[in-house]
Amino acid sequence: MKSLTRFTGIVAPLDAANVDTDAIIPKQFLKRIERTGFGEFLFYEWRYENGLEKPDFVLNREPYRRAPILLARKNFGCGSSREHAPWAISEYGIRVILAPSFADIFYNNCFKNGILPVVLPEKDIEVLFQKSNESPGYQLRVDLENQRIEDSFGYMSEFDIVSYRKDQLLKGLDEIGATLQSAELIDSFESAHKIFYKLEI
Repeated sequence: MKSLTRFTGIVAPLDAANVDTDAIIPKQFLKRIERTGFGEFLFYEWRYENGLEKPDFVLNREPYRRAPILLARKNFGCGSSREHAPWAISEYGIRVILAPSFADIFYNNCFKNGILPVVLPEKDIEVLFQKSNESPGYQLRVDLENQRIEDSFGYMSEFDIVSYRKDQLLKGLDEIGATLQSAELIDSFESAHKIFYKLEI
């Protein structure tokens, strides 16, 4: 998993609320057993019609095709709990999602896949939509270490994040990777447990 510290990127405004996981990655693409290969199908039914790109969808337009920051409305990631949704988002190249609220399971799955979901007040989301629509190619600086986002025109907002989630993203670790950091302690415990078990027998 790639680490995330700070970067500057274009904001893609997806002006939709209650975006569910079936819209993010439709069910017909869930037959794969790998965690890869889902990026090309992200928002498939919104991006394509009869195999051709819909020119009015934001991710089909320049300069948003590979924007690393997605701006959305409330309750992003609702619906079924499929982890394929953040897999598709991550593989497409989106590292940060800004929204006033997220579905709980989707929110937690983002961290497991190197995505930073940032909860901002509705008024901030409105400001960012306005800026994005007025200035195509509008960019934000994301600073995870200091927990803030800002632009070059004076806008700045801070956000909250649980400390261990922040640490995982900064180090590029999923939950397994974080556990393996304590491999020596785990091995030591298991060795001691085996000795204790033999003594008990």
